[in-house]
Parts: sequence; C-alpha cells; structure tokens
Amino acid sequence: MTHHSASDDSIIGGVTKPSTRAERRKAELRQEIIDTAFACFAEKGYHATGIADIATELGIGHGTFYRYFSNKRDIIDHVIDDLASRIIEALGTDNAPDAAASLDQYREQIDRIGVALTQILTADRRVAQLLLFHATGIDDELTQRLYGLLDTADALTAGYLDHGVELGYLRADLDTRNTARAVTGMLLAGVVHGLRDPDENAIADLNRAIRRLLVDGVRADRL
Repeated sequence: MTHHSASDDSIIGGVTKPSTRAERRKAELRQEIIDTAFACFAEKGYHATGIADIATELGIGHGTFYRYFSNKRDIIDHVIDDLASRIIEALGTDNAPDAAASLDQYREQIDRIGVALTQILTADRRVAQLLLFHATGIDDELTQRLYGLLDTADALTAGYLDHGVELGYLRADLDTRNTARAVTGMLLAGVVHGLRDPDENAIADLNRAIRRLLVDGVRADRL
C-alpha cells in the first residue's frame, strides 16, 4: 500500500494516456513517486530528503525508485519538462505569437493565455514554491536551467509584442525586449502573490490588472 496516492495533490498530469493496464500502473507509480518526493521536499527540504525517505514513505524499495528516476534531481527535471510542455501547448494555435491580427484579437488572446497560465502555475503550489524559492539553491546547473527558462519566456513574450508592432496595433516606439522582461516580472510577481494569498478572487483581480497593462500600456492609440 502507498502512503501518498497519485490522485491526491498530483504535481503533474500525463500528456498522453497510457494504453495498457501495465503502462497505466507504471505511469501511476511514477506519479506517486513524484508526489511523494515533493511532499518530502516540503516537509524536510530538498537537501535533507534522501531516496530512502521517498521510498519508505511510498512503501517501495530503492530499486523500484531507480527504475523510474536516476536520482531526486531527476524528479525536478521531469516536473520542469512537464510544466514547460504544458505552457507551450497552451500557447499554440489561436494563442501563438503571430495569431492576433488586431488589438481586439490581441486582447482576447491575452485573456485566454492569462487563464491558461494561471491554471497551470497554480495547479500545485509546491511546484511554484520549489522553482521560485528553492531551486536556485539546489545546484548551479539547475540555476542556469531556470535562467534559461526565464530567457525563453522573455523571448516568447517579445515575439507577441514584435508582432503587434509590425501589424500596427501596438505602439511603434515600444521597446519590446525590455517590455517583455517587465511582463515576465509581472507574471512571476503574480505567482508569488498567489502563493501568499490563495484567494481566488484576489488572484483573478490581480490577473485582470496585469492583462489590462498588457493591452492599455502598449496599444498604438495611447501615443
């Protein structure tokens, strides 16, 4: 019997559903290991948590753990990979950087993206807490990976802004590179405030304020 079910406080959700019973059980156990690891990280801290702690809490042997993950750091990488893939998926098709052809479409796009990102980033607060407050203290490689994700977010946001400037619905003198950095900063601050005050109405109000700045602060007719 496990002590931490994959159906409770699930860190991530599989992108594709396993087709066979054996594959489903394998995916479930992998998820249980991730969830149990994060529960241990939250209780003891990342560095103080050992593989033995995770295995004992879950009721499995060390060998079973190593069939799924190389080490506890591998769990962090897996969660980051899944988080990034879900964000990329949310930014496809109608939400792609070059999808909006007018200010109204850009506004609608920002609203959709805001809702999607809020759902992804607040699905499990332990992930945001680990990445924002603890991950940079784990090792230099992970720190550099997080900086790379930050650069990617900046570049992606700049793509939306560059497209709007090119089509003329965003102001022509917009410093898209630094505006993108400011937007990323607002989004990260929004996540931090959401962790501090998980009230859904407060989060919704803050998100609306951010989305308004993303439109009214850069639209062409503000010149």
